[in-house]
Amino acid sequence: MNIYNAYLLIMRVLKFGGTSVGSAEKIQHVAEIINDGVPKIVVLSAMAGTTNFLEEIVKLLYKAKNDEAVAKINELKKQYETVVNELFIKVEFKKKGIELIDHHFQYMHSFTLDSFTIYEERALLAQGELISSAFLHYHLQEAGVNSALIPALNFMRIDKSLEPDDFYIKQNLQREIEQHKGVQLFVTQGYICRNAYGEIDNLKRGGSDYSASLIGAAAGSDEIQIWTDISGFHNNDPRYVEKTVSLKELSFDEAAELAYFGAKILHPSSVLPAKMANIPVRLKNTMKPEDEGTIIKDTFVQGEIKAVAAKDGITAIKIKSGRMLLAYGFLRQVFEIFERYQTPIDMITTSEIAVSVTIDDRKNLDDILADLRKYANVEVDENQSIICIVGNFLAEEKGIVAKVMTALKEVPIRMVSYGGSMHNISVLVNTSEKIKALKLLNENLFNL
Repeated sequence: MNIYNAYLLIMRVLKFGGTSVGSAEKIQHVAEIINDGVPKIVVLSAMAGTTNFLEEIVKLLYKAKNDEAVAKINELKKQYETVVNELFIKVEFKKKGIELIDHHFQYMHSFTLDSFTIYEERALLAQGELISSAFLHYHLQEAGVNSALIPALNFMRIDKSLEPDDFYIKQNLQREIEQHKGVQLFVTQGYICRNAYGEIDNLKRGGSDYSASLIGAAAGSDEIQIWTDISGFHNNDPRYVEKTVSLKELSFDEAAELAYFGAKILHPSSVLPAKMANIPVRLKNTMKPEDEGTIIKDTFVQGEIKAVAAKDGITAIKIKSGRMLLAYGFLRQVFEIFERYQTPIDMITTSEIAVSVTIDDRKNLDDILADLRKYANVEVDENQSIICIVGNFLAEEKGIVAKVMTALKEVPIRMVSYGGSMHNISVLVNTSEKIKALKLLNENLFNL
């Protein structure tokens, strides 16, 4: 049931990424897009570049290079002061903007005066979203648009398992909305939240998409819109392949596969809350708001190859044991090692005497390899890329694998994963072969 029945509103949720609010002009453009009379909650990322800037400051503070951190903080503040001068017209709102900046940057400077821990890091990284959302809200106020700024830190929370606390989010989001009778336009922050202990925390990089999906599910939204600088999912990576086309429609499962395997337009975690609530997700282009973009919903078209995505930074590990076939529990021992170091596995293939897996998190690679070598011989291939071919095809669909393998006949393939999902065929290639593989797939699968 929609939690805003008291207002007879169906709240649409719109998320705008950092590039969409990356300048005063772009913030003004976002304000034009959202001021259309449709009740909505607007979720904002930090302005483009801010999170990277803050992460540099974090690294300096951990190294106790406080003077350098102060210089970086001041550099970022000057950039924001320029935005204030360009964004606001009236003296009253220029003053409010400067006061906002002074408040947040005084807070940032306070971290240079004492010891710096993970708790201060999370609070520091939250500042970008807090500033960008306040900028948009002030701009709407200056333009006479009736809106309300609702702090995500008042309703967005993760539990002790670092999973969203859905009940808490729904109840407290409703409370925030009810404090603003008659308002139909709400602005809030993506990415940031509180943890189970009430401390400032976050949903990790790309988490603003996740915030939007969680808010949409909590609000019973009719549609969640993710606004970026590209018109929806493309059938291939336009950075490397010249002829690509925008996809009109994807299923939730297809979108999840593409997001996980390299399509940067959508954060992988953001699909599940929308899928569970059966709320369509639409990907839109802030620079071309008239474009329909891609709609993601509960749909199924069998036997159709939709798109290709690539994920770099992959390490392949081959674990070989002559005793594997007869060794009961060998695979369990292998997987427990990856679990112990909290390292997810992307792909897996097995034979009688060996198992090959891929990972993209190298943080604990040396320890993982040391433990694996207690049981087997281990070979490691670095600089690999997973290419994922996505569609609504069944494992037994005739000809799908043949089409993919024929398209890639000129590319050496390290691993193939097929049959584990009805939406995905994955191949592992050396990263130096990735662009060639993407182009060949485009030519042979899509005739482009």
